[in-house]
Amino acid sequence: MSQTQRNKTIREWSEGDYVQGFALLARKERRTDRNGRDYLDLQLADSTGNISGKVWAGSAAMDGEFDAHDFVAFKGAVRSYRDQLQLNVDQCRRVQDSDRQYGFDEADLIPSTREDIDDLQARLEGVLKENLKRPEMRQLALESLRTYGEALREHPAAKTMHHAYRGGLLEHTTSMAELALKICQHYPDLDRDLVLLGVLFHDLGKLQELGAMPANDYTPVGRLVGHVVLGRDLLRERCAAIEGFPADLQLHLEHLILSHQGRKEYGSPVEPMTTEAVALHFIDDLDSKLNQLAIARDEGEPVQFLRGMGRYMYLGDLADELPGIEAAAASSSEAETEDEAESEEPVETAVAASQEED
Repeated sequence: MSQTQRNKTIREWSEGDYVQGFALLARKERRTDRNGRDYLDLQLADSTGNISGKVWAGSAAMDGEFDAHDFVAFKGAVRSYRDQLQLNVDQCRRVQDSDRQYGFDEADLIPSTREDIDDLQARLEGVLKENLKRPEMRQLALESLRTYGEALREHPAAKTMHHAYRGGLLEHTTSMAELALKICQHYPDLDRDLVLLGVLFHDLGKLQELGAMPANDYTPVGRLVGHVVLGRDLLRERCAAIEGFPADLQLHLEHLILSHQGRKEYGSPVEPMTTEAVALHFIDDLDSKLNQLAIARDEGEPVQFLRGMGRYMYLGDLADELPGIEAAAASSSEAETEDEAESEEPVETAVAASQEED
C-alpha cells in the first residue's frame, strides 16, 4: 500500500493514493450488489470538489456511525472506475471536536464559489442601482436585496445540477444580471427593468426550497410547492410592501418567474409568453449550462456524460486530438475514393451506437 496522504484536498487526489482526512458527507445510500451483498454508496465533498465513495461488505465502515450531511473522518484508497476516480472507504466515522487538532475545519469542507462573495454582491447591487429606470422597480430591487441579501450570499442555486455550492445562488444571479444587461443593450426593444427584476427574483424561491449549505437538500415546502411558486409568492410580498406598486408591472414580473423554466415539463406552470420572458429563460439556461460545463471541465475527463445536458460532452483541447482527427479524415477520404457507398455505413453505425450509449 502506498504511503498515506493526510488532509489533501479532493482535487489533489490521484489514482493509487491512500488518503486520510475529513470531508462533508453529501450522500449516503445503502444498496445491494449483484451478489446480494449490502454496500454503501457515498458522496464526499470538500471546498475543492466531490468524489463518489464506496463502502464494501466486510469494511469496518459498514457499521460506522455517520449520516448524510455529517462531517466525517475517513481513510480509503483512490481507485479509477469507468474513467472516474472513486474512494474505496476502509474507515469512516462522524467527526469529533477533538479532531480539530488533526486539521478538521468546517470551512475547508463546504463547497463554495471561487469568486469573492463581497465582490459578487457589490456587482449585483451596482447593476441594479445603475440600470433600473423606474423608481418603483429600483425600490423593489434594493429593498429585496436588503431583505434577502444575507441568505443569497450563503445559498446554493441547486442541489446538484449547477452552482450547487455556498454562494452559488448569488454567483448565478450576478452572472445573469451582467449578461442580461449586455443582451438588453444588444436588443434595445427589451424592457431592461423587467428583465433585471426577473433575474433577481427568478430563483429567489430557492431560499425556501433548499436548505443552506452544508445540507443543501430539499425542504418540505420545497418538495411540496417548489421554488417557482415560492418565488412568485416572495415577489407578491415585496410588491405589497410598496404602496401603489403598478399592477401591470407586478403581473409581468409574476409571469417572468412562473415561466422562466421554459417549458411545462421542466417545471414552469406557464411557458414564456412575452419577449422579456423568452429572454430571461435563455439567459438562465445559458448561465446554468456553462456552469455545468466549467465544473465538469475541472474534473479533468475530456469526455463526460452530463445529465443536465442529456448527452456526452467533449471538454478537452481539440489541438491535442489533431493527429488522430487528420488520420481519420485521410482514411475517410481514401474510402470515399474507392467506393462512395461504403463510406456511409460506418457513420450510421457510429451514430446509432452513440444514441444507444446516451
